[in-house]
This record gives sequence, C-alpha cells and structure tokens, in this order.
Amino acid sequence: MKYHYEDHNMANDEQKAYAMAIMSSVKELLKLNPVMQEPLKMLLAQMSYDKSVALMDIIASVLSADPVKMQDLLESFDFRTRAEKLLIFLKEEIELATLQENIQKQIEEKVSRQQKEFFLREQFKIIKKELGLEKDDKTAENEKIENRLKDLKLTQEASKVIQEEMQKLRLLESNSSEYHVTRNYLDYLTELPWGIYSADNTDIGKARDILNNQHYGLDDVKNSILEFISTMNKRGSQGGSIICLVGPPGVGKTSIGKSVADALERKFYRFSVGGMRDEAEIKGHRRTYIGAMPGKIIQSLKRTGVSNPVIMLDEIDKIGSSYQGDPASALLEVLDPEQNKDFLDHYLDVRFRFDRIFLFI
Repeated sequence: MKYHYEDHNMANDEQKAYAMAIMSSVKELLKLNPVMQEPLKMLLAQMSYDKSVALMDIIASVLSADPVKMQDLLESFDFRTRAEKLLIFLKEEIELATLQENIQKQIEEKVSRQQKEFFLREQFKIIKKELGLEKDDKTAENEKIENRLKDLKLTQEASKVIQEEMQKLRLLESNSSEYHVTRNYLDYLTELPWGIYSADNTDIGKARDILNNQHYGLDDVKNSILEFISTMNKRGSQGGSIICLVGPPGVGKTSIGKSVADALERKFYRFSVGGMRDEAEIKGHRRTYIGAMPGKIIQSLKRTGVSNPVIMLDEIDKIGSSYQGDPASALLEVLDPEQNKDFLDHYLDVRFRFDRIFLFI
C-alpha cells in the first residue's frame, strides 16, 4: 500500500488558512456530536500544518459521509481540492449533528413538560385530598354505590349480600383483579330496579285505541288481549302474566307485543332465543368465570329500569340445546308463576322477583 504525498504549489498562508478552517469545523463538530469526541480530540492533539494532508484523510475516516464521496476524496491528490471537499463533509456533518441536537432538545422538553404536568397533577390531587375537596377513586366509587342504594327497595337477602360485598371492596386494593370483579358485581346489583315499578294504564278504552291505531284488523287477537288486561285489572294482580302468540313470520307477533306495552304504558324489551344453546344465556354465568354476565332476563330489567316491563321471548320454538345445557328447561323457572317469584340468577346469586313481568312468547 502506498500513500501519495503530492507536491502542492500553495502559499504557506493559504495552506494554513485551509488547515485552520478544518480545525475550526472539527472543534464545532466536537461540541455537537459526543460520539465523535474521543477520536476528534486525538486528531486535534496531533494536528499540525506539516501533516495536514495525512490528517485530512484521518479526519475524513471518522465522518459518516457516503462511501462514494469518501472514495472521491481519497482520489483527489490536489491539496486545495481535497481540503475543500473535506470542509464540505464537515459542514454536512455539523448540519446533521445540529439537527440531531435540536430533535433531542425537543424530545427532552416534551418529556420534561409531561413529567412536570404529571407531578403537578399528582400534587394537586394530594392537596385536594388533604383539604377534603376531593376523594380518591376508590372512595368516590364506594359513595356512588351507596347513593344508588338510597332509591332501592332491597330485599333482606340482597341488602345483606351488598353490605358484605361493600365491606370486602373497602379492604381490597383498587389495582387488584378481585377489586374490579367485586366492583362490577356491586354495580350490577345496585343498578337493578329493586322495588321499582311503572304504573299500569287501567283504561281499557285507551288501550283499545292504542291497539287499533297501531294495527289494522287482528280483531280476535286484540279482543283476547283486552280481555286479558281487563281480567288482570279486575283481579288486581299481575302475577303470572304470559301470552303465547302463534303464527308464521311477518304477521305482527312482535309488533303486537310492543303495542301491548304501549297500551299498558310499560317498558318493552325483546330478545330472540332462536338458536340459543347455552342455559347461561337465561340463568347467567357464575362469577368464577372470566367475563361472567347475568342472564338475558336480568339484563332486560337493568336496561328497562323497572321490575315490571313487557318482555318478548321471540322465536322460542327455535330454541336449541347442547352440552352446555338446555335453555328450554332453564326457561321453566322464568315462565312458571310458582317459581319466578324467587328467580335465582347464577351471576347475581341473589333471588329476584319476576312475577310482575308481562311475558310474550
């Protein structure tokens, strides 16, 4: 390997000027790029006007210039040309280092600002908590549940279970999985319409007008429903109210159920049991399972907000069964007036009265 030391016909002042420009750029780069500090410091210590050609090549080797440009520099034997190219490389390196530094500063400022805001918010929360102006999330959730209980007419069994679960919730850490399971369970228990009933319309004439306005014809069906409502009003009890509508698809079974709800001025909820194969859809899942939920009937009461809605179990003739149980058998507890007074959902594990529900099947 042979190094080319070309003679150059340059004045000493011009050579010195190029060398000083290169040294100045190297020093500037030294401040901006900490990665290059050690090799650049060594180069500066050895920098001499007598060795300027060799040192230019060494400086170029430290830079991150394109290999093609670097080869072009090595192939330039003229001192002035090589020095100018090296100065261009150093200028590009300085611009890149400056850009990196600006980006780094922006990131640090953003992170610093976010950390500052986070600390200030946490301090503000603690100050408000100490002054009694704000409660922590756990206390706020407990109070929310307790406020719901004021408007509910709980059974003795439900009240006992809720108090036990509330006591358990207070002892649990808010970041534990059991805390969230217990809180969701209490949310469901306290969001159910315990003892909340909507007032029925006892005006048979008004009920007839509503049925006639919403359906043309079907006089035999309307008369049967009006007789049923009249008997229910005279008896003064809505227990065991079940109407079975039979007919092909599209004749108005579902819409007549909605009309009856309007006639009675009750909330209406419909869900299809066609193709249902899991009895947990009716009876609910046990709380030991992940993602456990109450059955469809309990869900309908929560959504309607009353304990005496009109519920239509649509497509009941298409209900199925599987290894997961027989939903048709589970419906017996829902439909039997002697059993639905104390319906037990697996998720709630607390008895709930279904005997005021008006059922269409």
